[in-house]
Amino acid sequence: MLSEAQKEHEMVSEESGGGGEGGRGCGRSCLSKCCLRQGAKLLLYCFSKIDEDLCLPVPKVQPRVSFLDRLLEEWDDRKVRGLFHHDIAACETKVLPGKHNFIIVLIEGRDLKKRPTEFRIDEVLQPFDGDKFNFTKIGQEELIFRFEESSNGKAGYFQSAPIMSSSSPNIIAINVSPIAHGHVLLIPRILDFLPQRIDCQSFLLAMYMVKAARNPYFRMGYNSLGAFATINHLHFQGYYLEVKFPVEKAPTQIIATVGSGVNVAELLEYPVRGLVFEGGKNMLDLSDTVSSACIFLQESNRPFNVLFSECGKRIFLLLQQLISDEKSPSIAYEDSKSDFLCSWMIIIKVG
Repeated sequence: MLSEAQKEHEMVSEESGGGGEGGRGCGRSCLSKCCLRQGAKLLLYCFSKIDEDLCLPVPKVQPRVSFLDRLLEEWDDRKVRGLFHHDIAACETKVLPGKHNFIIVLIEGRDLKKRPTEFRIDEVLQPFDGDKFNFTKIGQEELIFRFEESSNGKAGYFQSAPIMSSSSPNIIAINVSPIAHGHVLLIPRILDFLPQRIDCQSFLLAMYMVKAARNPYFRMGYNSLGAFATINHLHFQGYYLEVKFPVEKAPTQIIATVGSGVNVAELLEYPVRGLVFEGGKNMLDLSDTVSSACIFLQESNRPFNVLFSECGKRIFLLLQQLISDEKSPSIAYEDSKSDFLCSWMIIIKVG
């Protein structure tokens, strides 16, 4: 919920500029307590929780400039400032021929420019280590805006909203090594120093963000440790790509209905095994079902990936193997179907 000081700020028009005003702090204008809690004023987006039903139409009262439009506008501004390691628009992109039409992007030198992985790759759950890189060490110029729940049910922006000394804001920042236009990071409660592990509250926050975009071409994703995550500080990925993903086109077969009507389907005829969750009475039902499955997986030391699709109406959960130098982490389609379904039924029951 917003603080009283934030509520007193006048809602500003979306045509005004973004960015933040660095506080006193350490002088680096970073995202750590020393700067955020010493007078930093940052662009704030307030999302509405009123329309939690995934089937409800878009509310009539919306910001004059949409959440996604403003996000992409701010992202493009950071591009002009030269904050990215490469120009994703200049990278060659191809759709491969064949049954699945996988999308490949050639980003020369991305692996060399990315921050090195600083943790073990054989454990999904590891404690947060403040001595290693985390997102409080990035500059405020990489921040797009804060993402918090509205206090009055109306979505909109606050310009230069102050951060209270006791708060731990949710941050949306650019990914400086983007793989697509609008590639951003959602960092829940950044000053709580949460490790890369799913919890129900943070998962629901990601659901609100992908729903706020109101565009099926904007997706959210999550990589656990051992399944391509490279920083042990809780974060979700978000990006905009105007093409349907191969996994979104794959056929599915419902194998169970759980909770308050959440349908769980198995991916069919796809190189990687996984489940697709959709339905339920509202967004909270769907979010709790999937996040509970993720929690079971991470506590069982099973790496996984999550894709939030169709504005949060469909969620893909892909089970992986711990990464080694010798093989891909993906569990191939040829793996024993009976073992796979047995494992997933355990997950579904736990969820």
